[in-house]
Amino acid sequence: MDKKLTNVVVSLGAVLALFALAMFVLAPLGGLFSTTVGNGSLNLDFSVEQATLSLRFTFVVIGLLIAFGIYYATKENKAWEVGTRQVVWMAIGAALYAVLSWVFNASVFVVPSVSQVALRPAIAIPMFFGFAFGPVVGFFTGAVGNLFGDALTGFGLSPQWSIGNGLIGMISGMWMLFSNKKKSMDTVLYISGGLAVVTALLFFLNRSEVNRNFYDPANNIFGDAQISLFAGIAILIGFALIFGIRYAFKDNEEVATAVTWGMLGNIIGLLFASLSDIFINGLTLAATIVGQFLPAAGPNLIFAAILVPMLVVAYKSTRVQSGR
Repeated sequence: MDKKLTNVVVSLGAVLALFALAMFVLAPLGGLFSTTVGNGSLNLDFSVEQATLSLRFTFVVIGLLIAFGIYYATKENKAWEVGTRQVVWMAIGAALYAVLSWVFNASVFVVPSVSQVALRPAIAIPMFFGFAFGPVVGFFTGAVGNLFGDALTGFGLSPQWSIGNGLIGMISGMWMLFSNKKKSMDTVLYISGGLAVVTALLFFLNRSEVNRNFYDPANNIFGDAQISLFAGIAILIGFALIFGIRYAFKDNEEVATAVTWGMLGNIIGLLFASLSDIFINGLTLAATIVGQFLPAAGPNLIFAAILVPMLVVAYKSTRVQSGR
């Protein structure tokens, strides 16, 4: 086994081991743990739905196999190199994503949806880490960071969504696999635009889907409010913003590349997570796209359009100042 293959397998194996530990060891112990932070305490909720535990873990394995399959098909590319530097960035990225997810999700900026969906400006972290340090770093940052971010927030674990976040980070780094950066960005725009239009169309064809998280007894609303128009069209707004950035920054290829590939990662990663809930939670295709994918993916793209360019510019400035 060559060194690159070994390092990739070990990296993905570490993700698998952490998920197995959280789901099969920590969750059965009670799920809720407390640790001291400063003068206070912090609860970590590792609970997971036991009735669908094996199915959820199956989708963890499927996500890891997808990641490995993409690696194996392009294994000669230097993008897959994993050394000490990449391992350090994995740890930093996952920790940063977990903490920032906790900060924003704990504030419960909830988007109308069929399940728990919150505004996530921290999504820029796996996108940036994938872009800057490669697909393996991006995958680890998104998957492990989201796993512990959910535990910190107290949502309990949704492992398939954490793996979806891993795919966001990995795909954000896949620009490295292509020699023709401009042509690959154009292809990514076409694919992302097509998926955005199709999923938004599903929203308009299924306006009867309800927001099961919204309760307003005073107005006789008990989890039966409609999904908001913003939640349905946010993906089109996000795509339009990123499309504009792609061409506004045509002379700054790093920014254009980061936001364009981050957009595709966001769409594919959250589609993976949303579609898995058809099998795990028994949702219909319309319910999971309209009620989960769109409320999550759309706002993510808006945050990506705003925050990823800032991170890329700041990172480039840091590299210039350090002479790298």
